[in-house]
Amino acid sequence: MQKRMGEAVARVARKVNETVENKTDSLDLANCKLIAFPVGIYKAMRSVTEGIHRISLANNELKSLTSRFVTTFSQLRELNLAGNYLHRLPEEVTSLLHLRAIDLSRNRFRRFPEPLTTVTALETINLEENEITAEVPVAKLATMASLRSLNLRANPIGPEARLLVRPLVPFDLLLSPEEPVPKA
Repeated sequence: MQKRMGEAVARVARKVNETVENKTDSLDLANCKLIAFPVGIYKAMRSVTEGIHRISLANNELKSLTSRFVTTFSQLRELNLAGNYLHRLPEEVTSLLHLRAIDLSRNRFRRFPEPLTTVTALETINLEENEITAEVPVAKLATMASLRSLNLRANPIGPEARLLVRPLVPFDLLLSPEEPVPKA
């Protein structure tokens, strides 16, 4: 087990070093078994954080995202957090003025993460395969001028939310087909 952990730490360090040395605009820490964003990365990437536009933390074991992460990587345009255990986002996500795409699919959201409705540059929100029920802030979403696609497939959204959503949205809304009502 320690050998595997050591390999995982080495893989993260390698990826961070590649980003810093090559001054690339993306950091890919997908599939690294992270349970939290490593604090040491903030220091290691201090010189390049303003140039980071894409981060993937997909398929890890993250339970939360800190406000420090959001404020450190304030120039993000794409954030992939698919396949984690997230159930909420920090309020500071509203400060990501350049964020165009966020992938929160396959997480544990029970409610629509409302801070996203104030991120004016957002074009794509993917919340497929979460646990979101009826509470979708339709009116707020309808005012998001840049929003082009909202994926809510494979969420237990109730029929009342479906009725509200369809006529109001000026973007592509992806929902799972309604389950047929079982006959008594």
